[in-house]
Amino acid sequence: MLPDTPQFAAAIAILRKLRDEGHQAYLAGGCVRDLLLGRQPKDYDVATSATPDIVLDLFPRTFAVGAHFGVVLVSAEIDGQPTLTEVATFRNDGAYSDGRHPDAVRYSLSAQEDVQRRDFTINGLLLNPDLNLGALGLASETWDTTDLRRFVLDYVGGLADLDAGILRAIGQPENRFEEDHLRMLRAVRFAARFNFQIAPATHSAIRTLAHKIESVSRERVRDELTRMLTEGQARRAFELLDQTGLLAQVLPEASRLKGVQQPPQYHPEGDVWTHTLMLLAQLESGYPMTLAWGALLHDIGKPATFHPPSGPEGRIRFNGHVEVGMAIAAEICRRLRFSNEETAQILALVENHMRFADTPCMKAATLKRFFRLDRFPEHLALHRMDCLASSGNLDHYNFARERYESMPTEEVRPTPLITGRELIAAGYHPGAAFKTMLHAVEEAQLEGSIHTSEEALALVHKQFPR
Repeated sequence: MLPDTPQFAAAIAILRKLRDEGHQAYLAGGCVRDLLLGRQPKDYDVATSATPDIVLDLFPRTFAVGAHFGVVLVSAEIDGQPTLTEVATFRNDGAYSDGRHPDAVRYSLSAQEDVQRRDFTINGLLLNPDLNLGALGLASETWDTTDLRRFVLDYVGGLADLDAGILRAIGQPENRFEEDHLRMLRAVRFAARFNFQIAPATHSAIRTLAHKIESVSRERVRDELTRMLTEGQARRAFELLDQTGLLAQVLPEASRLKGVQQPPQYHPEGDVWTHTLMLLAQLESGYPMTLAWGALLHDIGKPATFHPPSGPEGRIRFNGHVEVGMAIAAEICRRLRFSNEETAQILALVENHMRFADTPCMKAATLKRFFRLDRFPEHLALHRMDCLASSGNLDHYNFARERYESMPTEEVRPTPLITGRELIAAGYHPGAAFKTMLHAVEEAQLEGSIHTSEEALALVHKQFPR
């Protein structure tokens, strides 16, 4: 059955309006691909013969966000929910001297000409609205993708590639990637998401042009990598990044994980790259992006800290790999322009991923402060993935999770027994020592050795006499 969503209804209404005014109009691109794969599209794009000025006049609420390139956003409200639909005029693009935008755009009346400029065959399909899709699609319980295929216009072989599981550039792959270098990363992401194979000529073109990804803005690269990490096929995506030569260009630090051996008694799975891929394989669709990046970067400091076995009883060691890893991860976050909040959480995941081994012997105060880490469930999830990608021993994970889930919030973050105000009233002069005094009180409170403000002041008088 076709989607019963406000976004779909809005797109169908736009199609009808354009066609009623005598213009060609089709659903286009990724939404058609997703419908044919039985997936729920995130949004819907319309391709039309109507020029931007006509689109702007036809619809009361529009935004000319890309009118220079023939793109207008049409705003509507369906069942009380606001929607935005991208409406693009058929066009033939000129040269792309900046590797992203066409230098000139020529509008066209030919849908067949328009799809030739698109990136991949599976994204070059058009849905012909000659059938009353709104009536049949939204009302029918038996409407399926087989019915839908009969109303698809395919000028580029996209249906055959969907059936065969092939990701293929339209026309000459080199031309498509020269037009927009980011398309190389998108090829990897689509192939991973749908578990498709990249066509040989397309794969070869990516390897040849991989170095040109450096011209793409870091924000666009970051966003594509984040999508790869959070769409549920992260391992496959990063294997393809490596195979196409893109990994060494966009994340050379991750490329260096390959071949870095680990002590087999703790890591029977193999080198650090294999271990990292095994973590990525556990990232389910929709996981927090900070957790996904933490999984990718948690051992990023190991190549720089590798020490081979020394002596007959020696083993491979990575002394200081957490601290080095934090510095490397910080540079990656800076380079890819993550927000301060995102960076802080990613670095916290790298910094604390080895601490779970100490949880059974931590003092109560130390364990509670560990549980106070921002978004602690992400730390738990990372540790679990780390264990499953190595020894498989979940003892420390189970211990920490049980204690974390069973410990009341008021035990982890109790109300302070005293503050600086009470210290002043007791005759102490404000200063740097207050922080030390209050920390000592909190430590005793977390340990459970004091429970009242009187006991807290008595502790201060004892440990910090005036």
